[in-house]
Amino acid sequence: MSTVTNRSLRSDQGDGFVRLTDSVVGVGMTVIGLSVLAIARVITGDTAAFGLNVFEWVALALAAAGLTVVALGVGSFLGTFETTPEERGTVGPALGFGGIAFAAGGLTASQTLGLPLVVSLPAALVAGLAVGGFVTLAREDLGTTLPAGGLALLVGALVLADVVTAGWTWAPEGFSVTFPGYMVIPVLAVVASLVACWAAVSARSGFGAAGRQSAAYFLVGLNAIGMLVVLATLILFIGVKGFGRATQGIVFDPLAFEFYWPFVMDGYNFRPDVANGVFPAVAGTVWLVIGAVLTGVPLAVGAAVFLSEYAERGRFTQLVEVATNGLWSTPSVVFGLFGYAFLVPRFGNTTSLLSGMLVLGFMLLPLVTITSREAIKAVPDEYRDASAALGVSQWETIRSVVVPTALPGIVTGVILGVGRIAGETAPILLVMAGGLRDDAPSVIGSFQFVARPPFVVNDALLQSAPALPYQLYATITAGVSGNEEFGWATAFVLLAVVLSFYAIGVGTRIYFRRRLQHE
Repeated sequence: MSTVTNRSLRSDQGDGFVRLTDSVVGVGMTVIGLSVLAIARVITGDTAAFGLNVFEWVALALAAAGLTVVALGVGSFLGTFETTPEERGTVGPALGFGGIAFAAGGLTASQTLGLPLVVSLPAALVAGLAVGGFVTLAREDLGTTLPAGGLALLVGALVLADVVTAGWTWAPEGFSVTFPGYMVIPVLAVVASLVACWAAVSARSGFGAAGRQSAAYFLVGLNAIGMLVVLATLILFIGVKGFGRATQGIVFDPLAFEFYWPFVMDGYNFRPDVANGVFPAVAGTVWLVIGAVLTGVPLAVGAAVFLSEYAERGRFTQLVEVATNGLWSTPSVVFGLFGYAFLVPRFGNTTSLLSGMLVLGFMLLPLVTITSREAIKAVPDEYRDASAALGVSQWETIRSVVVPTALPGIVTGVILGVGRIAGETAPILLVMAGGLRDDAPSVIGSFQFVARPPFVVNDALLQSAPALPYQLYATITAGVSGNEEFGWATAFVLLAVVLSFYAIGVGTRIYFRRRLQHE
């Protein structure tokens, strides 16, 4: 009977412990959401509910989360909660909390108290070493929860005590910048909430190795969610700004097989009584990407095949790796300057669509080479050995087995590269920029066969052409069109074009993956 009673008590205790940790995570996520909305100025310090403004509610939530985190740590230390913490803290949290204490101590000494550097720097070091030493030497449950809860309590107390308010400003000495309170409070709240949630997740798994692993997974997952939120926010912002103007006047009649989208299917004519469009720029962007893919992808895949299947590992391949990584990290304007100095003089000494294709192809080359090489190296050697055992030559093995197996990874690299080059402005500005009044490039219709080398000519490739990135720059930054709505609509169409390229690439990758699985 007593055994059943003890198990029941432990179960109730564990359930209460889990509920406390989950409540901290829930409150922290709410605070982070409100803080992000405040940073985006969706809500302001004047937004109030039940007599308190949003920052006061955030401060109360932080204070409650901080107290709960401290209670979790103290309860674990006293044996109230069943946990398995390490006897000493770990280096990672010690460095993190020590860094926060170093920054807080230095700023307080130099900015609040006005102490000189020779005094404020040692004060910051003492604060950082004290907190970092405590986290390292104390038992893990106390070293994890007390600094995390204390940080949340401190931020909440600063706001509730009106030390930092929405109208408060901070102008650091020696810097020509002013930080307003309505931005400082949300940033501090996000940091304090993340730390409190991290400590609560670690406590939920009982600290120790399991707690550290759970906390790491939590931060990684939260980072992934944050990336998705940023992407969704960007798309939503551009959509809200440009959707109305971009979709104005659309005619769609499926019965009559009629579809007319003025903004995408018309050009720009500078007439105030006519709705202008961006069709020439859309066509120029599409041809740019097609030309860059045709120029860069075959060379990149060929280089990846040679380096992975033929070249022996040595200084040459190491040199190629360094050069490839260096090219990928090279700023796009450098590629544009190269095209302006080397390609433009050789193509009639004028900007042209062909120059833009080649420059963007050069930009695409390093990334596709890197990803293609990794995809080819990931193909199991058993595939090559099985093919060789059947008497198939090395080239036939590469062509029929290795490359098709690596194709999903190669397509992934192409998708990433196209996403970068489709929105580049600096290279296009230098080697291809066309005006708003230019017509769409008629690449297919301009092919002509002649009796002299090179026997095929195409005037459209050797002329300037408009493109969406440059047109967007000229519209918003330089104010060429004089209409801000037109610029946002252009940004919306550019985003739609880039996402369309992504969709085509993802669809292609899925197709080849399914084909490999069926085979």
